Amino acid sequence: MPAEPAATFLGAAAESAGRAARARQVFSVFKPRIALEITLTAVAGAAVTPGPSLSLGEVLALALAVFLSAAAAGAYNQVSEPDIDARMLRTRLRPFATGQLAPGPLWLVLIAGLTAFSVVLAATVLNTMAAAQVLLGGLTYGYIYTAWLKRRTWLNIVIGGLAGSFAALAGSAAVDPQLPAAAWVFAAALFFWTPPHFWSLAFYNKRDYARAGIPMLPNFMADRPLAIVVLVHTVVLVALTLLPALLVTGWFYVLCAATGGAYFIWTSAVFVRNPTRGNAMATFHGSLWQLGLLLLGAIASAVLSGHLAA
Repeated sequence: MPAEPAATFLGAAAESAGRAARARQVFSVFKPRIALEITLTAVAGAAVTPGPSLSLGEVLALALAVFLSAAAAGAYNQVSEPDIDARMLRTRLRPFATGQLAPGPLWLVLIAGLTAFSVVLAATVLNTMAAAQVLLGGLTYGYIYTAWLKRRTWLNIVIGGLAGSFAALAGSAAVDPQLPAAAWVFAAALFFWTPPHFWSLAFYNKRDYARAGIPMLPNFMADRPLAIVVLVHTVVLVALTLLPALLVTGWFYVLCAATGGAYFIWTSAVFVRNPTRGNAMATFHGSLWQLGLLLLGAIASAVLSGHLAA
């Protein structure tokens, strides 16, 4: 290949790779993995709520509304705290922390626009109660947790964890705007899931949070008492997922909830017996397995029964 065409080809390839890298950076700002987790929580909320079946269009509208609201909140989290992210090993490579992207008013306009669209979508296709829960979930994570509580109190993640509960309630409201007992039990379970999940991670990254000046409970308690708090929250969480209001979901739900719950309790108990960073991380992974199985059991049972459109 002649030198000039080769240089042109390589230049075009480098430019294309640069655009792809920038697109990945922008996409990562919205924390898509967390947004997907919250979206599945909303769908599971619909799955465990008795009432009329949701059509495929309604399920997709619920999923899109919650995903966009959660993504907007995740973006606000990154846009508003590059200083914190830059001081933490876990987050120092985020695009605003490295300067690869610059926060500015356009980001805030985009975030507000996504939030507004998600609420209007939920209100139009589903109902106003579902839309209200979508909005409350986004505001809880984006404003109450990120802008108000995160730098002020170790209760940040406790109250901020309501974002997951609001997602579950959004799904429940899509089925029944009156929010029956199953909706509140499932939302309460999600509320108790967040603290042990995050405190085990914060224990593992204790120095990181101290360096960034973020108050997290592991920095205010001795190791074993903190592990006991994690275990107690885990036991309450698992008990809530197995209450009669949710057991009518079906045998597959019960199997998944019991299996995931038992594993999470076991990892938490090991953490109490020997509160090390390794066992804290095992507990964190246990929380992910528990939630994954719980959501799988709820959604799969509802699809198999026809309560949710496949």
